[in-house]
Amino acid sequence: MQSATLVAADAANNPNGEYCAVKGLIVPVSAEAPNMEFQVNLPTNWNGKAVQLGGGGYNGTLVTGLGIAGLQPATVPTPLRQGYVTLGSDGGHKGAPGFDGTFGMNDEALLNFGKQAVKKTHDVALAVVKARYGTAPRRFYYIGNSQGGHEALDAAARYSADYDGVVANYPAYNVTLLHLGSLNAGKALYANGGAGWMNAAETKLLTDAVHQACDGLDGAQDGIISNIAGCNAAFNIETVKSTLRCPNGSDTGDTCLSDAQIAAVEKIASPYRPGFAIAGMEEFPRWSLLEGARFEGRSTFGTRPVPGNPPTSADALLYNAGAATTKFILTRNPAFDALTFEPTTLKGRTQGAGAIMDVTDIDLTPFRQKGGKIILLHGTTDDFITPHNTVAYYNRHKALQGEANMDSFVRFYVVPGLSHGFGAFNAKYDGLAVLDNWVETDKAPETLVAIDGNQGANRTRPMCRYPSWPRYNGSGSMDDAANFNCVSQ
Repeated sequence: MQSATLVAADAANNPNGEYCAVKGLIVPVSAEAPNMEFQVNLPTNWNGKAVQLGGGGYNGTLVTGLGIAGLQPATVPTPLRQGYVTLGSDGGHKGAPGFDGTFGMNDEALLNFGKQAVKKTHDVALAVVKARYGTAPRRFYYIGNSQGGHEALDAAARYSADYDGVVANYPAYNVTLLHLGSLNAGKALYANGGAGWMNAAETKLLTDAVHQACDGLDGAQDGIISNIAGCNAAFNIETVKSTLRCPNGSDTGDTCLSDAQIAAVEKIASPYRPGFAIAGMEEFPRWSLLEGARFEGRSTFGTRPVPGNPPTSADALLYNAGAATTKFILTRNPAFDALTFEPTTLKGRTQGAGAIMDVTDIDLTPFRQKGGKIILLHGTTDDFITPHNTVAYYNRHKALQGEANMDSFVRFYVVPGLSHGFGAFNAKYDGLAVLDNWVETDKAPETLVAIDGNQGANRTRPMCRYPSWPRYNGSGSMDDAANFNCVSQ
């Protein structure tokens, strides 16, 4: 332990009430590996429960546990303010913002990031809690988005004895395969000297066409596509070819797409197969480029047609993620040209990385049998982790568990208009309250209501259990969730 600081309820910029902030380091076994930094916050008015909060990207920054949990609305008090012990870590290393994969050159640091930081942080926090209160938490939860969602599923699957429930929002549960799928999208854009790359105007041309064809299929013209199956029928790669192709297939500017660009769109909107199974998963699902995802924010396709080496923020975000894993974790050659990587040349190493970083095939039965609960959520327009990836996870475990067993401990929500923490409908909901109520009462949640977190927005929408989606009933305000019904056809 490095420090224990009592923070007064009336301290400046403290919305959390009185608490003790405990910070410390978990020292590695190997002298070459980095320390793991952690923080545990002990509220004076403890409710007897604890919630561990997840990180993002490659981690590398301390999760203090002082803020909101997951997609929690800003109007809801933080978990610490509610009386929860809160905790987090840096995932076992420090790193620059973005995808600084240099930690992956060290075996212990990779193990910490891939799966062990979850358990190590839990155990040190448990010791701190017992020292402060004289007892262990009555309930222990995990909540996270993206990489934090991956960690939440690690908590449930790998460390089921330690947790009572988890919330996994748009989880990066299969980092190895996800980043290979990301690299595949980068290759689609950058192959042949960048012939397939689309600038912002060309990307908008494509995604505007998708919205024009699909927005009203849910009964509401509101910038949100809810009927994904209907959209797949109304607008697909054949539609792109017949309506957006440049004359003769050559690149003539921002008002059409060349044959090379259409080929890139088709590759991105199709499943990717590395040629072998990674953590039991042989296929990475399609990206939702033709289903409402905008691929415009955060330089998703980048601002230049040929990537740098090393990649920078000007390069496609998906390529950045895939290149970092390729360079620092798979080949362990920082100078390697990721565009040339073929997983079959390093099958053993790639599958080994999957055993560390991917939680795809870890059985959830022990978690179900102990009474653990899981809330899964993904947005339809996520352009950084495709929603079909979480659909694949849910369907895989539903097939293993059976429908009745799956329904007894998992709730899965696919939210139209939500991307990777932003979007046309920036869904916010109190996942911690929903989870805690389910664990405490054993009454499973059904349809939930989310609020739009976009600035100036004043609307709500139902979050329907997968595979249902919200359809406008034709009357009343489209800003009111009460005027939508969850349908599955």
